[in-house]
Amino acid sequence: MVVVAPGNMSGSTQFTIDGSVGCVDGDEGKVSVLGCAYASPPFTVPGVGTLTIQALGADQTGKQTTSSQTAVILKGSTFTAQFTVTVQTPPPGSSLDPVPQYPRTGQFVTTNLRVEGT
Repeated sequence: MVVVAPGNMSGSTQFTIDGSVGCVDGDEGKVSVLGCAYASPPFTVPGVGTLTIQALGADQTGKQTTSSQTAVILKGSTFTAQFTVTVQTPPPGSSLDPVPQYPRTGQFVTTNLRVEGT
């Protein structure tokens, strides 16, 4: 179980929507959400880790909507994420989680409520 703090994805393109720079394919690779708390039963030690986006879902890039010929990122359904354990501090008599990384999925929560793309 991972408790993810809200992360932000910064756009690297020329277009803006309501003053915010739009995101294009490739911007997702710069997302890194630090300090996410997690627990992995049956291991008794909670920890902290970093969440990154590994791959966008098939419906998360524009097929017709582009910026400088690069597909615009769309909300879509889900992306593939990776959770990497960075800290575990075991109290005496407890067991550590031996798995350092967990594949996960995630979804975007957009602040753009006005523009839709295809």
